[in-house]
Amino acid sequence: MRILFFVVFALLVTRVRAADTPILITPEWLHDHSRDANLVILHVSFFQLDFDKEHIDGAQYLWPESLAPNSPMGSYNAPDVKKATDLLRSFGVNADSRIVLYHVRNEVSPTARMFLTLENLGLEGKVLFLNGGLDAWKQKGFAVTDVKHTARKGNVTLRQGDRLVDKDYVLKTLQSGNGVVVDARAKNYYDGDPTGNPRDGHITGAKNLPYFELVDDKNEFKTLDTLRSYFVNVAPPEKEIVTYCFIGQTASVVYMAGRMLGYRVKLYDGSMQEWSRISSLPMEKTSGNP
Repeated sequence: MRILFFVVFALLVTRVRAADTPILITPEWLHDHSRDANLVILHVSFFQLDFDKEHIDGAQYLWPESLAPNSPMGSYNAPDVKKATDLLRSFGVNADSRIVLYHVRNEVSPTARMFLTLENLGLEGKVLFLNGGLDAWKQKGFAVTDVKHTARKGNVTLRQGDRLVDKDYVLKTLQSGNGVVVDARAKNYYDGDPTGNPRDGHITGAKNLPYFELVDDKNEFKTLDTLRSYFVNVAPPEKEIVTYCFIGQTASVVYMAGRMLGYRVKLYDGSMQEWSRISSLPMEKTSGNP
């Protein structure tokens, strides 16, 4: 009985620590901790040319589609756990590692998707996000390099989590009222402007919180107070949020912001790419939009 108590206590402490771990870090923090033995820095961008030209010393290149592959079932899917494990181990990720993700220029949303993916693979509390990305790093006068870093193979173990959900989960959320469905696209698409999908508009009953309102013109997340002012308009803190967008990329920014505020957040991976193709799934347009 005593052993069981300590096991449960240890799990609770681990969860509290994970929840209390800050997500955003500053360039100054990364500069001071970049040589930490358990820190793994990943440069996220669509083109390796960006990484080859310049990156933070010690960083390794992470192509977004290696952890969010496309398939005939849609764009940006959950990765195969074994392949993801092999990839992260090749980066030197161990059980006690902390992973820093940073983006180039305005590529906040694909990097946020990497954040979500890693949390979904069981690494909550171990993933950090450099606010402002590489540009913020350089603006502080910190050096970049073109020298590539090779890591010693790690031993991390991953598992498939429940942060990515399907259409049935969205329907259950809508019907139960236990959560709020949030559309992360621009308001004009939420209202019903043409998108090229089979149907336009939004999931019936969904609220709108455009992802780009959560970051500023420097591609940095806005202050927690500002983020909170957006979120309270769509969901009370006790409600779970299920967010979606076109393909499950930009809604990852809403996921991250919600996590920073302490919300329980999940992402509908199929998003409008799937939902709009299934005629039995409810959609609506804003009143006055033809």
